[in-house]
Amino acid sequence: MKVWTRDVLSEFVRAKLDGRRLIVVSNREPFQHRRANGSIECVQPASGMASALDPVMRACGGLWIAHGSGDADRQTVDYRDHVRVPPDSNEYTLRRVWLPKKEEEGHYAGLSNQALWPLCHMSFTRPVFDSQHWAMYRRVNERFAEAILQEAGEDPAFVFIQDYHFALLPRMLRDAGANLVIAQFWHIPWPNRETFSSCPWQSDILDGMLGNDLLGFHLQQHCQNFIDTVTGSLEARIDASGAEVCFGGHSTVVRPFPIGIDF
Repeated sequence: MKVWTRDVLSEFVRAKLDGRRLIVVSNREPFQHRRANGSIECVQPASGMASALDPVMRACGGLWIAHGSGDADRQTVDYRDHVRVPPDSNEYTLRRVWLPKKEEEGHYAGLSNQALWPLCHMSFTRPVFDSQHWAMYRRVNERFAEAILQEAGEDPAFVFIQDYHFALLPRMLRDAGANLVIAQFWHIPWPNRETFSSCPWQSDILDGMLGNDLLGFHLQQHCQNFIDTVTGSLEARIDASGAEVCFGGHSTVVRPFPIGIDF
């Protein structure tokens, strides 16, 4: 059995990247700067997603783009909104994206957590579908697309997008025509087709996610639910394996990738 040491992980990821720069994208930042007792401290916010990806970034380097939410975040970046992290070893770069309060609330507390989260979990909480939240969600996705395209430039890059906060982002990047391989991992369930059809922006969300080259879920059932939703909503073709969606002249591979438990 292979033991995933830092060196083995670094070698494996670099071989897969094939010379492309690694860019991770998430709403939650892996490190946050906060004011405390008259000074600034760097802390790691609680996040299972960050806990899973931070070791990869430490081993392989690259760029992590996230919302700068710490009250001292602006005081610790350079003119490009970059800061090297972790503070004791400076192993990769964090690029912070600044969001106006209205956009932050509409995107995160609004559309993401009042609509998509309960919808995808099929919870007893009724999803809130608010057009203003949707507008802010789209605008934040646009801001992140602008940041990614600025950072990537014309160079080849592998963009790894995290979670349901950025359903529209893959299509925005794809349509920009940059030299990018785009992947996304959806960290929450995907509901059955009938449930997701209640979302008034169903087609926009599906179209956005099908901008990916690779789309991952935790379970095969979530993959199947997503594909069923696509076939019931869009004029897409599913290949014989049932794991690849062809839509708008582009193919997206849909696969399960369970995240392991860190013992």
